[in-house]
Amino acid sequence: MPIHLRSGWTFRLVPFIAAVLLTVLGIALGQWQTRRGDEKQAIAVELARQQAQPPVELGPALQAAARLAYRRVRVRGTFDPRWALYLDNRPYDGAAGFYVMMPLRIADSDTYVLIARGWTPRNSADRSKLPALKTPAGEVVLEGDVRVGPGRLMQLGRQTPLQPGAILQNLEVADLAAASKLTLQPFIVEQRSAMDDGLTRDWPAPSLGIAMHRGYAFQWYALSAMAVLFFVFTGFRRGKN
Repeated sequence: MPIHLRSGWTFRLVPFIAAVLLTVLGIALGQWQTRRGDEKQAIAVELARQQAQPPVELGPALQAAARLAYRRVRVRGTFDPRWALYLDNRPYDGAAGFYVMMPLRIADSDTYVLIARGWTPRNSADRSKLPALKTPAGEVVLEGDVRVGPGRLMQLGRQTPLQPGAILQNLEVADLAAASKLTLQPFIVEQRSAMDDGLTRDWPAPSLGIAMHRGYAFQWYALSAMAVLFFVFTGFRRGKN
């Protein structure tokens, strides 16, 4: 039963319950997204702290990817250009290109680590033509940041078979280890050290989705506010009618 007030505003129970439910739901989900954003922000601060620390020496002993994720490491070894791979659809500064991936044999061992050496532009006239690649001969010492993987893109159609020199859309370290029979560390290292090879190493920062959580939180809080305003506004309209 509606309740008419002197101000001309009419209270109705069903719209009131609906408004309360929407308001509570919006606030609860907004708070959850806010907490997730705060957690991701804390992770970003911790990652920045870790990367400011001295590099970890990466040896042949296999390491857990989670233990070294986002850490700066230093590794000594020799590139194996036989298994050079090219990740497609990795644009840089508006130009199409590849990420060049190559195993590095860690010094004094049979263990390898997959190095993301850098970015190189793609041949616009012949998309299947591989770029001329300069690979240092002999032992090198380089530093880089550990990543669980090179990032996954939407796969359209079947992937090219994993073989030396393949142009790929996506790459998993475990798949490369199985195809190459190499003992690989279960992560990749994005090379940071300068090298005279013509490759660009301006790697994108890892995305933690902080802005996304902040945006979702704003939307849920806005829904709560709209539910209250809609209830009040429609009550005045019903009162006038």
